[in-house]
Amino acid sequence: MKIISLIVGILCFTVVGCTNSAQNNNTATNTTNKATNISAENLSTPNRKLQTIGIALGDLGNPFYNAVQKGAETEAEKIGGNIRVNAVSSAFDLNQQSNQIENFTAANTDLIILSAVDKKGVKPVIDQARLAGRVVIAVDSAVDADVDAMISSNNTQAGEVACQYIGDRLKGQGNVVILNGTPMDSINQRVSGCKNSLSKYPDIKIISDQNAEGTRDGGLRVMSDLLTTFPKIDAVFATNDQSGVGADLAARQAKRKEFFIVGVDGSPDATKAMEDKDGVFAATAAQNPAQMAQKAVEIGNNLIQGKKPSDSEILIPVKLVTKDNLSTYEGW
Repeated sequence: MKIISLIVGILCFTVVGCTNSAQNNNTATNTTNKATNISAENLSTPNRKLQTIGIALGDLGNPFYNAVQKGAETEAEKIGGNIRVNAVSSAFDLNQQSNQIENFTAANTDLIILSAVDKKGVKPVIDQARLAGRVVIAVDSAVDADVDAMISSNNTQAGEVACQYIGDRLKGQGNVVILNGTPMDSINQRVSGCKNSLSKYPDIKIISDQNAEGTRDGGLRVMSDLLTTFPKIDAVFATNDQSGVGADLAARQAKRKEFFIVGVDGSPDATKAMEDKDGVFAATAAQNPAQMAQKAVEIGNNLIQGKKPSDSEILIPVKLVTKDNLSTYEGW
């Protein structure tokens, strides 16, 4: 009987070992689920502390991304414990941002925060990071990958409040230009929100909807062409402040002041343009990039200690800043 029991025990041990081996070798079946499960296992450690944060951004030459970096650093200081924050700029290059995220993963960075330059292109490196147990949080731009949290401005609201201002100021009549941007979720949502607001006014016509590339140069170029094409423009909705500031410069060069510009961001460049009485930049739907980053660090720290957020998708409201309330706007 002892011999039979021993043989049965050996057989059971062998079967179990084969089953586990088969499961471990099945790595290609569901990478996303494995990343999620491994991340969850690693996070269930209440005594673990946040020590390193890696931030992958579009361009640190842009004040928006500088504010993201500063917000993360502020929250890290608030948490304490000498947390190291490393922010890097990709110049909106997918390959460079992918390499940066891979480097953060290889360096055992606890929390990776990214503003994706390509929502689909970053998926493989995000999956790899989460498979390695890193906490990954997307800010500002959505991604086509499973992340631990997504934090962004309410971009639909931004377009709505900006163009509601346009509709009200025009008293329901006029010709409106949209300076569109790089086709990404945040920009598409702003345009959609704008059109929702303007749809209430049947006598407002959108006479142009062109891509100004989200840059000052793009706004200047596109708006200069539009001012040549259209003798009467009543308002401009710029999907970000940089293109709006470029449009403001085009108006100055053409000596046209019959229209006004409303942007999105609340950037220092926009507030400076709004302070100029001779300019046509009238309002901006202000985001709060520092608050987005602070929230990302707060949630990341909680996740590392095993505390999951009640909602993994967080929208930060925007505030319409006009020349009338500019003096009370704190800015970035």
